[in-house]
Order: sequence, then C-alpha cells, then structure tokens
Amino acid sequence: MSAAGVVYKDLVSAEAEQEYREIPREQVTQNIGTAQTLHEKPTDSHALAVENHADKGFAQLNNMNEVVDLGWNEPKGNVESPLVGGLHNEDLWVLVRRFNQQMYHVKETPIPPPGGLDLNIADEEEFSPDKLRSNMERLYMTIGIGVMGFVKHMARLRSWRETKRTGWFCTAYFVAWAFDLLVPLVSITLITLIVYPASRPVLFPPAPMALVDKSSGGVQKPIAGTLGSKDSATGAPENHKGEAVEAEASNFVNGLSSIAFSSATGKHPQGEPDSDEASPQEGKVNALGRTPPNKTDKTRIPVETVMWQKVGPVMHAIADITDAWERFANALSPTSPFDRNFSQWRLVSLVAPMLLLSTFVTSYMFVKGVTFGIGFGFFGDPILQRGFALLNEKVPNWQKYLELRNTLLKGVPTNAQLTITLLRIGEANKAPLPPPPKLREPPPEKPDAVTEMEMRAHAGENGPLEATHEEVNAAVADDPTEQYKENDEDKTSKHGKKTNKLLGFFKGTAKGAVETARGTDKLRAELGSKHAKEREGVVINPTDDLKSGPVEFKARYNGKKGHVYITTSATIPCVAFSTDSTIEKVGTAGRTDLSPIWSIPVGDIRELKKIGGYGWKAKFVVSWALDKEVADGLEITTKTGEHHKVTALPMRDELFNRLISMGGQKWESW
Repeated sequence: MSAAGVVYKDLVSAEAEQEYREIPREQVTQNIGTAQTLHEKPTDSHALAVENHADKGFAQLNNMNEVVDLGWNEPKGNVESPLVGGLHNEDLWVLVRRFNQQMYHVKETPIPPPGGLDLNIADEEEFSPDKLRSNMERLYMTIGIGVMGFVKHMARLRSWRETKRTGWFCTAYFVAWAFDLLVPLVSITLITLIVYPASRPVLFPPAPMALVDKSSGGVQKPIAGTLGSKDSATGAPENHKGEAVEAEASNFVNGLSSIAFSSATGKHPQGEPDSDEASPQEGKVNALGRTPPNKTDKTRIPVETVMWQKVGPVMHAIADITDAWERFANALSPTSPFDRNFSQWRLVSLVAPMLLLSTFVTSYMFVKGVTFGIGFGFFGDPILQRGFALLNEKVPNWQKYLELRNTLLKGVPTNAQLTITLLRIGEANKAPLPPPPKLREPPPEKPDAVTEMEMRAHAGENGPLEATHEEVNAAVADDPTEQYKENDEDKTSKHGKKTNKLLGFFKGTAKGAVETARGTDKLRAELGSKHAKEREGVVINPTDDLKSGPVEFKARYNGKKGHVYITTSATIPCVAFSTDSTIEKVGTAGRTDLSPIWSIPVGDIRELKKIGGYGWKAKFVVSWALDKEVADGLEITTKTGEHHKVTALPMRDELFNRLISMGGQKWESW
C-alpha cells in the first residue's frame, strides 16, 4: 500500500480527471483504464479486498469454487460471526444499511480515482429529492449526532458533577494559562488523542447520549421514555444497532419538510381548526398581508429558477461536508481492512506545527498576523484576482490538488468507500456478505442494559455522572406516563373519531381507484404496453415469501416472472435473467439448460441505477390504500449501450450491492 504523504503520481489523477471531463462522455473509449475483475486491483479498495488479511472473518475463509451462503435471510443469531475480521456484524450491517440509503446510481469511470479509492461523488451528480433527503439524513447521522455528543461532553465537564475529572481539566488549563502555555497544552492533548486511542475514554469517558442532560450535565430521563439505544439522541428502542439514529434522521428531515410546507402555505401544523370547513386560501393569504400568486407577478419564475439552479450545488456541498467528516472519523478510528495508522500521523503533522510555532510566536504576534490577514483579504481583491488568474494559467485544476481526499486524507475512506471494500472482500472469497436482518415487529419497549464500562465517568463515590444507581435505573426504566407517549384520550376524542372515519372513507375510495388502475395496467400489458409490463407484479404482499439470494433473485423482465441470477463458475462472473420456473426449487448452480433471455459479463456493466416500481406519490398511495409494498427495480447498462430493466425485485439493494462489488469497475456515484 502507498505510504504517507502526497507524491507527484498522486496528483496525476487530478490532471487525468480534468482532461476526461473536457471530453464528451460518449467519445470516451470504453476500454481505457478499465478492469474486468477484482484481482486486477484497479484501486486501493480492490487491492485491500483480495489481500490476505491476518485477522479473518467467516467471509474471508472460503476456498471453494462455488458461492457460499453465510446466513442470507436468516435471523442475526444464525449468521456466522464475525463475517469480516476485526468488525462486529452489527457494525457491518449499520454500514450496509446506510449504504443502501445513499447509493442510487453509479457509473463506471475510466480515470484513476482521486486518493486511490473509487465511489466518489461525481461533479455532475444528478439532483433528485430522494438524494437531497438522503444527504440530509447523512448530515444528521454523522455531523448532527457528533455535535450533540460534543455538547453533552462539555456540559458534563462544566457541571463539576464529575468532580475529579473536571478538577484535573481546570487545574491543567489555569496552570497553562498562567505560564502562557495554552497552545502547547491544546496541541499536546490533540496529538495524544489522535495517536493514542486508549486516551480517549480516559479524557472523555462514554455515557449514553440520551441519558445526559445538555444543560446540567447530569442524568436525565431519555426523550423516548426509556433507554433502548445508547448512541441516539432520544434513546428510542431498536431491534438492531443504529436503527434508532436512522429513525431520528428520517424524522428530522420530515420535521424540516413539515416546517417548510407550513411556512409556504402560511399554516401552523397544530393551529388548524377542528371543523372540516376552512376559509379560502386566498382570503387567508390576504388576511396575513400577502397577495396570492397571479399572472402579473414577475418575480415568481426568476426566483424559482434561481432556487432550482442552486439546490443541486447545495446538495453536493452537503455531501462533500459529510464525506469529509466521515473521512476524519475513519482516520481517527480506522475500520478493518483499513487498519493503518499513517493517516493518524498525517493528522499529527497538521497539529505539530502549531505546537512548534507556539514556542516563539507571542500572543501579540498572533493577533497582528490575524488582523493583517483579515485586512488583506478584504482590501486586496485586485492582487488576489491576479494571483488566482496566474495560478489557473500555470497550474490548471489546482483546486483538485488541495482537496482533503488528495492531501491530508488521501487513502482514507468515506463510509460508502469502506462499505464497498467490505462487500468486495466477500465477493473476492465467493462469500457474499449477508444483508442486514429485517424485523417487521416493533422493537421491545424495555430498557437496554447499561454497564459500568459504558458509563466510565470517573465520578466520585456516588457512581457514574455523580448519580446513584437508583437515579440511573429510574432514568433508564420505561415510563409510560411521560408526555411524549401517545395519549389514549387523544385516540378516543371526538375529533380523533371523525378523523379516523374520514380517513377510512378516503382509504376505501383510494383502494378502489388503485385496483381499477392495476386492472387497466394488466390489460394494457397484455396489449403490449412496455410501461404497463414494467409495472406488472410490483405490488407485493408483505406476508409473502420474498426471500432470495445470494445467487438467484426473484424479479420480472418485461412483465415476465423469473429470476436474475449470478454465475461465478467462469473466470469473469455473469449476470443473467431466466424465466425457468425450476430455479425456485433446484437453483442455478452448475446448470446449462436455463436458456437465459439475456446474459451480461459483470465486467461489461457500465452503469447501475435503482428505479422505482411507481413514482413516489403513487407508491405512497398504493402502499397506504392496499396495505402492501411496492417492489422497486434495477436498470443495468452495458458498455455497448444495451439496457436491461428488471422490475418487481424485492431484494433490489442486495443485487445492486453484489453487482457493484464483483467486478473491476471504478465507480462514481451519480
């Protein structure tokens, strides 16, 4: 693997990328810079996947020629553990579950990826509301949760509840202040935290986030009423690790959407009248002192146009910020197979100059330098513009060279890059990683056990967070009387009964309309309508047996029932579709009698795109009216331009993950 630092060859990829961007995509030679298999090691991710790791999990032990099933569609207790050496299965499934939410559309790129890792976000990334939502959820799960954890740690320190620990921090601070050694103290502390991970729980001992009051720093009742998860802000119960945070992220975006909608319509969610009658919207707008849109309004279209032009870059910026946060986190705490410490020493190289400068730079010199920089930045625009113009002329695309992924964090993965490397490890050993187990039952309404190790607060005689065991147990225990619990009186109120009756009426009407539309679709499919065929069978019953994989996946092609299946007996794996009904019982291993409708070498796939069974509005209506699910699909594009769209694919994410991790393609996220 490459050593620490940045050398000239690392910057060539940025130049190649710029040249590649200037060529129309259809003119790019299809076989330049491509690889057919994992073992050609086109990126560091591929190389790590085929490496002989010292710490092996069950997915790294297979020496057989056929694919092995390590527990697909099994409860988590029946899945081999650990699947990947050095990583708990629950942590692996958290990564895969969030990867499934993040990845919608990937394309192969022939250029060397920046930093040696593929699956970066393309500069020309397509905007969609689903992607914006996904990025907002990622922002909450990474930066949002991290900032909340930091705030609560600071509250614990300031509260003096953990007297001994706060006393040591206070003494160190004021001694350093007295001798003008604050910068060396901070620098040495940061270096220690970076290179010596064992110091982190000593200086900042963990405690369940939901159990810490951000104001007092003491013990509080979790917002969810019980401590069912330790890494979430609410403490809500969960069936699998990370699900509570993911639910919080989803509700966070829902809340923002509700606020935005209410602001746009001039309504307050809780301020609507109980009666079914409401004043006309135009009158309401006039009463608020605003005029409704009209044909003479010359501002609406320009403002909306500018907003739609900017929303794409905003989404991309959110993704870049989240990627940088994930890279820093993975540099500080590398996950197997990225167990390398040179990234930590790079971070130290950023802090060390601050320690060195602090030995001879006085506070006066620092203030003078900062104020000069502010003045030059404000008044020196002519000089700066000429400087940037000269830099653009002499070093084209210089901004790429300064990106964190090409410099300080070179070779450090985002969570998506880490996940695809883990998936590739399974594929390299013909042991595809089992997908995250799914439970349809709600999580248990009981508190999660809190151990002393999880609350090593180094408190006084009263125990963790200077609270007695009785106080901790009372905070952790489930309390059905809390204000956030659903109120039975609200369920049975007059307004609630009227609402339920009204919803029942609309649901019955919607169900009839949906059934009529499905019947029409079936007739149109029989008459040859392509779009109607693609919607055949997408509505499925949640109680049906939808299990498939890791080799055969239930699906439809042009409305015909069948299976997408993957063969790995040849040197280059292939993906194919067959309508042979015997696959359900016999499988596809070693068979030559299947006569597939189409077959594609996995190395020839150029593009993979997740598609919906219905549009998002229709999907919501169908799911609500029929109490059923809508199975989505996958579009596969080859290097020769052929398109194959498989639909009614219940395990779409699992097939997508296998296909992007099997070959030697270098992917970009679109």
